[in-house]
Amino acid sequence: EPLATVSSEKQIEQPTTSKMQKIVLALALATAAAFAPVPSVVGPKTVVKAFETEIGAQPPLGFWDPLGLLADADQERFDRLRYVEVKHGRICMLAVLGQIVTKAGIFLPGTIDYSGTKFSDVPTGIAAFSAFSSAGWAQMVAFVGFLELFVMKDSANGAAPGDFPGDFRNGALDFGWDSFSPEEQASKRAIELNNGRAAQMGILALMVHEELGVSLWPGGI
Repeated sequence: EPLATVSSEKQIEQPTTSKMQKIVLALALATAAAFAPVPSVVGPKTVVKAFETEIGAQPPLGFWDPLGLLADADQERFDRLRYVEVKHGRICMLAVLGQIVTKAGIFLPGTIDYSGTKFSDVPTGIAAFSAFSSAGWAQMVAFVGFLELFVMKDSANGAAPGDFPGDFRNGALDFGWDSFSPEEQASKRAIELNNGRAAQMGILALMVHEELGVSLWPGGI
C-alpha cells in the first residue's frame, strides 16, 4: 500500500507540474509581448503634392518645407505665404543693395533733417538706427504703412488685378511684363524669388557680423 500511495501521488504531481509549466510559459509570453513594439495606427498620410510644381520648388532642394507650414494648406494659404516670402525678399534685396551703395561711398546729396545731418553722416547697417530722430522714425513708419495699406497690394491680400502673389502692377505699371511669354514670366519670377531668398540670408549675415564687430566687406569697411 505505501508503494501504491507514492505512485498515486506521483500521478497527481505530474499533471500539476505540467499545468504549472504551461502557466509560467504563458506568463513569460505575455511579459515579452508587453515589451514588444506596438504597431502604431497610421492614419491617411497627407502628402503635399499640389505645391510641388510651384515656382521656387526647384533643384537642388525641390519642394522643401521642413516646418510643415503647408502640410494642411490650401491654395489661399500658399498664396499668402508666397506673398510674404516675395515681399521680404524684395525688402532684403533693397537692404543689401543699400549696403553695397553706401559702402561704396555713394550717398544722396543734401541733408536729411533740419539740424543739418547729411545723408553721408548716416552710418551703414544697424548703426543707422541711432542716427534718426523720433520725428524721422514717425515719417518712415507712416510712409511704409501707407504703402502697405494702399499701394503694395496684390491678389494675396484682396487687391485686383493680380495674376500671382507679389503682382503689384495694380492695373497701372507694366514695364513690358505682358510682352513676355509664359515661360519667360515663370523664369523671371523664379529668379526674383531665389535672389530674394539669397538676399534674406545675406542681410542677416551682414547684420550678425556687424554686431560681432567683424566686417564682411573688402578692406573691412
